[in-house]
Amino acid sequence: MKMKFITTILIILLFVSCDNNNKNSESEPKSAPVKTTPTINYSLISAFPHDTTSFTEGFLIHDGELYESTGFTQELPQTRSLFGKVDLKTGKINTKVELDKTKYFGEGIAFLNGKVYQLTYQTKIGFIYDATTFKKLNEFTFPSKEGWGLTTDSTYLIMSDGTNILTYLDPTTLKPVKNVMVADENGAVLNVNELEYIKGFIYANIYTTNYIIKIDPNNGKVIGKLDLSSLKNEQKTRFPGSLEMNGIAYNPTNDKIYVTGKLWSNIYEIQFSH
Repeated sequence: MKMKFITTILIILLFVSCDNNNKNSESEPKSAPVKTTPTINYSLISAFPHDTTSFTEGFLIHDGELYESTGFTQELPQTRSLFGKVDLKTGKINTKVELDKTKYFGEGIAFLNGKVYQLTYQTKIGFIYDATTFKKLNEFTFPSKEGWGLTTDSTYLIMSDGTNILTYLDPTTLKPVKNVMVADENGAVLNVNELEYIKGFIYANIYTTNYIIKIDPNNGKVIGKLDLSSLKNEQKTRFPGSLEMNGIAYNPTNDKIYVTGKLWSNIYEIQFSH
């Protein structure tokens, strides 16, 4: 009788223990699967010539005209630090401003409120010009160690510096207003380069890659990605001296988008949902 009683107690305890374990396992939070950044599909519309001496740093449309800014590097003596209008028939730049290449490496540009703002690479100096005459108006300094891409949301200037940080600058004081940290499902996205603001989102080239990412400026989250490897591969075939992709320009008047790269032989018009 005593043995039956002990056996019964052991069975009850075993049942309770298993039931508790099941409840505990059910109550433990299950980790959600990591979502990968959606791919943005695009169509190639047409191709235009591009100057293979242009070491592209900035690319944009202003008043219906395509502008490009370039940088000079000693390894490529044919390059220059300048910006101006691009003739889509020839790919040549009608130079509006050229920097002293012994002092400055030209980077991104942006038009805002009748002025042109230009970054330089490692001097922490930017320049301001009249957007009509291109006469130099002033200089400014910025807090980032380096200057890379530049765009605007029509209120602020937005610059990249090669990290995952986008810095918003007040166009009047040129002081930082806020920073936005760019990240995807894997964490911080580094090497954010040339920028373009399109319909409320920031698009950015990622240096040394063939990707353009779509960034939500409210939180820095990467919400889409274009893989333009096929264009880069075509460029290597057309012009072996071509380097990394860099440059995205948007024309809000006709909804056209243009992309190119450093020393590429072509500018491409592409189309995608944005």
